[in-house]
Amino acid sequence: MALGRGLGELLGEVETAYNNSNKSSKSGVVEIEVNKIKPNPNQPRRIFDEEKLKELSDSIVAHGLIQPVTVIESSDDEYTLIAGERRLRAHKLANLEVIKAIIVDIEELRLRELALIENIQRDDLNVIELAYSYAQLINEHNITHEELSKRVFKSRTSITNTLRLLQLSSYVQQMLANDKISAGHAKVLLGLDEETQKKVVDSISGQKLSVRETEDLVRELKSSEKNSEKKSNKNKKENFDFSPLENAIKTLKNSQLKVKAEKNYFKIEIKSQEDIEKISNYFGNTL
Repeated sequence: MALGRGLGELLGEVETAYNNSNKSSKSGVVEIEVNKIKPNPNQPRRIFDEEKLKELSDSIVAHGLIQPVTVIESSDDEYTLIAGERRLRAHKLANLEVIKAIIVDIEELRLRELALIENIQRDDLNVIELAYSYAQLINEHNITHEELSKRVFKSRTSITNTLRLLQLSSYVQQMLANDKISAGHAKVLLGLDEETQKKVVDSISGQKLSVRETEDLVRELKSSEKNSEKKSNKNKKENFDFSPLENAIKTLKNSQLKVKAEKNYFKIEIKSQEDIEKISNYFGNTL
């Protein structure tokens, strides 16, 4: 197989190979022992729906595997999975010993690329797994959002918006991956600090807030935070250095005057007319 061919063509060949599988074993579809196939270490999917996996497993037992998995030969009589993680897991769940597979010859870097694109195009990754898949393709293959959009047949805007979700805290990402909140909810949280994100997400989950209600909540929190900051700045008092006034303070205290100097004020307590005369005499002598 020529390595320079496009991934779209390669993926199409996978489908064609299976369609011809009933004609000849040379078509590319073979039966491989399940325990000889190693999962792809670069598989972007991290969360599998156990109920759907069981449904797939039951379907394979009843009707057989409709679409074979795709592998490369990693060593003698051992293979690495490129595409079909759910199908392989479903076979293991059903205790099936062999699985239909198509063996392709592809370099290591393209193994990761093919696994990522196959998942993006053909399976139902949650939005966080999808975002990590996009990020891996962009970082490892040094491509732009525009170039990626052409490879995975998604709009550039959609890719950019999905990638922005990776700026959210791990707590929010997990809630999003588990469908506790929607992508619409998550986008409202962008720009908030981690503590506020958690507070809002817990409110969304606990109170079943809509996206619009979440927007209102975030707006209220931002307004409250802004007012609190203004109040804090207003009440903030600067601490001054009164050391240049040490002699004056000492002299005034020696005149039996009560003097207090701290933070942002200098205070002389006056109890009588005599105290005023003492202060006047001191400043009159120093001016």
